[in-house]
Amino acid sequence: MSHFPQSNVNQRSPRVQLHGSVAAAVMAEGGERASAKLQSISVTGGLLQLKHELAVGDFVEIAFQTPSGAIHGMAEMLHPSRKFQSVCYQAFRFIALGDEDHERLRMALDSALDRGFLGPGSEQTQRPPGF
Repeated sequence: MSHFPQSNVNQRSPRVQLHGSVAAAVMAEGGERASAKLQSISVTGGLLQLKHELAVGDFVEIAFQTPSGAIHGMAEMLHPSRKFQSVCYQAFRFIALGDEDHERLRMALDSALDRGFLGPGSEQTQRPPGF
């Protein structure tokens, strides 16, 4: 069964800042592959560092490794937040995660937030060691 993350407009999901320490694989609908680095992640989406921006609205598969295990999900690419000559920072939102992937992601995020950096009530945390 799949989990379809829903954003809560009244409260942002806590984010974990990874600062490019986690590699991610991205595959677009046409089979185009891109390597990326996760800048931040939450249960509803995240921010990728890419060499080239992807089209806004593209549906992609995203895969990355956490201490809780590998995460594979479907996502929609959002507007790039910053573009430079050699790198682009582009947000995505999860549109579907398998139940096991969703559970692993929640466990990894909860573990990072529980380490006491800024606490679960904060919108952002520091980069947790080992994430």
